[in-house]
Amino acid sequence: MTPTTLAISYAALAGFPTAMHIALAAGAPLGRFTIGGRFPGRLPGPWRALALVQASLLLAMACAMLDRGGVLRLGLPDAAFWTALALTVLTTIANVATPSRPERLLWGPVTLAMTAAAIGIALL
Repeated sequence: MTPTTLAISYAALAGFPTAMHIALAAGAPLGRFTIGGRFPGRLPGPWRALALVQASLLLAMACAMLDRGGVLRLGLPDAAFWTALALTVLTTIANVATPSRPERLLWGPVTLAMTAAAIGIALL
């Protein structure tokens, strides 16, 4: 695979949790899929605001991958890519280790694929 293909794959995969976080912020009862399932239905107000922060962070991470993969020419510093890669790895670890079975089963594979794409971009 090329860095471009991997970057597009990463961004497409990141779209799924981004959409969920936007839905959470809007009040969707999807809490069992985030924060270890602490709030099984709708998230409380402060947590809904944090869901928007998470969605924004995911978008920024996707932009860093797209920039590094040559899809976008944003001129981001190398640190943006490496930070996004580190956050992706940490997110994968958290999603694989979460006590929430629905979160683990849904986001574990997605973030693992995102990590694989990001590592591929780093190596190519």
